[in-house]
Amino acid sequence: MTDVLRRGRASLAFSFFAQGATFALLVTRIPAIQDRYGISDALLPAFLAAVPVLAGVGSVCTEQLVKRVPPSRVLRWAQPVVLLALLGVGSGDQLVEVAVALGAFGLAVGGLDASMNMLGVSLQRAYGRSIMLGFHAVYSLGGILGASLAWVGAHWHLSLVVLYLPVVLVLLPAALVASRWYVDAGVPGEEEAREAADAGPVVFKLLLPLCLVMTFAYIGDSTVSNWSAKYLQDVLGSSEQLATVPYNVYMVTTLLGRAIGDFGVRRFGAVAVVRLGAVVAAVGFAVVAVAPGAWVGMLGFTLLGLGLCVLVPQTFAAAGRLFPGASDTAIARLNVFNYVGFLIGSPLVGALGDAWSYRGAMLVPMVLVLVTLGYARSFASGSDRYGGGHERPRTADVGRGSNGV
Repeated sequence: MTDVLRRGRASLAFSFFAQGATFALLVTRIPAIQDRYGISDALLPAFLAAVPVLAGVGSVCTEQLVKRVPPSRVLRWAQPVVLLALLGVGSGDQLVEVAVALGAFGLAVGGLDASMNMLGVSLQRAYGRSIMLGFHAVYSLGGILGASLAWVGAHWHLSLVVLYLPVVLVLLPAALVASRWYVDAGVPGEEEAREAADAGPVVFKLLLPLCLVMTFAYIGDSTVSNWSAKYLQDVLGSSEQLATVPYNVYMVTTLLGRAIGDFGVRRFGAVAVVRLGAVVAAVGFAVVAVAPGAWVGMLGFTLLGLGLCVLVPQTFAAAGRLFPGASDTAIARLNVFNYVGFLIGSPLVGALGDAWSYRGAMLVPMVLVLVTLGYARSFASGSDRYGGGHERPRTADVGRGSNGV
């Protein structure tokens, strides 16, 4: 049983890592994609918005799909589609080709994100202690690697297909092999059916606080990813080279925060960790807003990485605890608000910056993150099981891996 869990945890961690690298390779090379296909500045926002919209559709479809097949099977086939879609983005030369590739990427990534977090929550429940932050830490590590490879590609003027092809050739077979050891929460049966009946349906009113936290967290994250370089250069007067540093610092501190975050949850409980993360993130936005120069601004972005990094993994974990008999459904619905926050964040800051000031615009995500404090109790379950107490693994959850172990 322990070997099944360990293999399941390692294989799922690799899936998070591969997805972090894949997504970073796409988003960090958007200017190159625009140049390759001759996408105008007016048309580019439509392409960029289509990906999270379709990802939300993919997440909703996954909610229905996992009622018939286990999440491990969805993940096993969604990840290769995402990788192949990335290669399709880099290898086409017609506008319709990149539109189809990005559409496939968006739909598949919605299923991938939802199923990955479904498996992560079920594994955490089986372990009886917090491990979700560790999965997202590995995602951050993959993102750092992907962004670094993208920098190499840009520095050496590599074409997109030359950059993407080796990555896909390595990650695709590795992901398929690793998928043999995914661990589901179990297969449909009498015990699970009884548990689901006892738990009742997913009540949106109960899930709403977590949906709002997810949205606010991704508004904050998209603010950093889309506006940190411009803010440092245009508002704080940094050089062009220095302006590229804040997002890298943000990703590194996100990785560090998630790497140690599970220990904090086990010691102090999820509620305390979420509250601390929200406060640190709010302080980070405040520092960015009032920074007199570039180096103080970078301190603010560093704090943002340490604060925001805990919110998303703990939101998924809280949904699993809130609806133990319908966690897959809850996570699929919650995952949609990942993309809602992404869609809102960048245009919101841009509009406020143009109409008011970019310093003032940074105060809006600060306020939204502080609102999270009012919803912190939604992250508790009973005695905050994954904090001060321990929950024994349930045999029904771990008795079967996706390969029938």
